[in-house]
Amino acid sequence: MEKRRTAILGSTGSIGTQTLDVIRRHPEMFEVELLSARRSVDLLISQAIEFNAANVVICDESRYREVADALQPRGIKVWAGIDSICDLVRQPSVDIVVGAMVGFSGLRPTLAALEAGKVVALANKETLVAAGGIVTETMRRHGAAILPVDSEHSAIFQCLLSAQGNEVERIHLTASGGPFREWDRNRIASAKAAQALRHPNWSMGAKVTIDSATMMNKGFEVIEAHWLFDIAPERINVVVHPESLIHSMVEFTDGAVIAQMGCPDMRQPIAFALGFPHRLTTGGRKMDFSSIGRMSFEAPDLRRFPCLQLAYEALKMGGNAPCALNAANEIAVAAYLKDMISFYDIARIDEKCLRGLNFAKNPTLDDIFETNREIASIADGYID
Repeated sequence: MEKRRTAILGSTGSIGTQTLDVIRRHPEMFEVELLSARRSVDLLISQAIEFNAANVVICDESRYREVADALQPRGIKVWAGIDSICDLVRQPSVDIVVGAMVGFSGLRPTLAALEAGKVVALANKETLVAAGGIVTETMRRHGAAILPVDSEHSAIFQCLLSAQGNEVERIHLTASGGPFREWDRNRIASAKAAQALRHPNWSMGAKVTIDSATMMNKGFEVIEAHWLFDIAPERINVVVHPESLIHSMVEFTDGAVIAQMGCPDMRQPIAFALGFPHRLTTGGRKMDFSSIGRMSFEAPDLRRFPCLQLAYEALKMGGNAPCALNAANEIAVAAYLKDMISFYDIARIDEKCLRGLNFAKNPTLDDIFETNREIASIADGYID
């Protein structure tokens, strides 16, 4: 099999570094064509040297000279800015694009890759949340493919491979419940960012870890699942599964449920997307069923975690509502991480922005970018 020439967008983040772990384990299968980072210069440089990347993009253009001085003498081409990423992922030298950038910034490069007919291993959930209809239509029109990297959507995808065309009744997205699952509302209200960042099961970036604590992450995954699997919101169920061993389930019309299981390790879904349809070894911990003891499940508490309900509401509204919710949430989470607002201020800001939205039922891509800009500005005004 020929090597898969790989572009990793957001290579210095949690998903990016774990993607390189998989590639490091299978050098005979992959060749690193492109690495990009927002501003983590030292790590980006070391990654580029180790994997002999053909191209590197530093999104923070003020850091270009630092990266270029370190890498250009080694024959590695260095570029700056999002436009460079969009140009490079379109090149015939790229076979698969790993979309691991954080937030709305991942939308343009993902669309560029899909327009070029690429396979996109998508970890950036905000892309589908903000512009799911546009993204999936672009994929279909250009004969591209999206392979989910989120553990929950990878699990659903794997379960659906065994469906043999049978009708799906519901999908069940599992949620860990985050660090505050057993806390009462008053205690959660006073939680600081440092506490919210202590996820019990997963090692993730700061933004997604806070979203997990508020359960907005699970709400965004509901929206993602709608677009990835063309399933109505009322047929997407969220169940809290604290052990994080079942990553999601698919229920069929006869009541049978197929679940995908594994230890909490993002290298598993990353490797599945990178190697599809082949399964690759990851070196991770394997399931030991005799030591599990038990697995538990419970319904999410929407009073303590109102962000999940907001995501369902935005999805049912449709149009540019999910984009607005995402834009507000990015601003609110960034403020919370700086201890500028309280935990429940995140949901308060998100809800106010969603309720005050200048609604567009069938938004164009320009509408999506304008909604993101406008709502981010409005949310910023709500920061006390």
